[in-house]
Amino acid sequence: MSITIENAFVKQFEREVHQAYQRLGSKLRSTVRVKNNVQGSSVVFQKVGKGTAATKARHGQVPVMNVDHSTVECTLADYYVGDWIDKFDDIKSNIDERSVVANAGAYALGRKTDELVIAALDGNTNYAGDDAVTGLTKAKILAANELLGAGDVPDDGQRFAIIGWKQWSDLLQIPEFYDADYVGPDELPWKGVQAKRWLGTLWMPHSGLTKTASKRLCHWYHKTAIGHAVGADVQSDITWHGDRAAFFVNNMMSQGSTLIDASGVVTLRCLES
Repeated sequence: MSITIENAFVKQFEREVHQAYQRLGSKLRSTVRVKNNVQGSSVVFQKVGKGTAATKARHGQVPVMNVDHSTVECTLADYYVGDWIDKFDDIKSNIDERSVVANAGAYALGRKTDELVIAALDGNTNYAGDDAVTGLTKAKILAANELLGAGDVPDDGQRFAIIGWKQWSDLLQIPEFYDADYVGPDELPWKGVQAKRWLGTLWMPHSGLTKTASKRLCHWYHKTAIGHAVGADVQSDITWHGDRAAFFVNNMMSQGSTLIDASGVVTLRCLES
């Protein structure tokens, strides 16, 4: 086999995996605070407290805020997903085996990225409403909104709410969410989209949220409350094995997530049978 052909195969496959991961892999990476190109096994996120304004006397010194500074450490872990591609699979089937494996690897790494973010969100104990006695109700949403407001969480377009598909169905039964009289004709959730802006927040369903017994944990959070560290972004290593007449494809990444500010996250515990 020509070395040139093998190099072309590798470069094309790596590009396909990266593009598939960016397009279809993670739903949550863009909703949190991301630190790329981390060197080492962990990274530190800075957490800054609230400042207080004060007056000063004429010709007096400007008062110092004395803002609290603290750090939150995020540990990275390495993740791999591999598979074989037989040299003659493309000849024997009517599908592009390379693309199938590339997309499968990108999906797997994307799910892992979301698992890391969700695990960090699950570490929050700032709950709104009842303990999974009811589903996602209007009262529970308003209680969560009050907690975010009381915590001075900015309403700056960077709030996100991830809920299960059952809770998405619950939302579609709340008139304030689906009725054009409340949200206007441009914000209706019936247009085939899987996300909708409401209450200054982007709401979107996710199939990977933690469920224990009949309790589903949903989260409403600000982008800066969760940190996601990337030591090595999605990449591929492809080697030819002559004894198998096949390529072994190893897709890998090094990432980690952590809860930075618990006051910026509200968890809604919802009943789901």
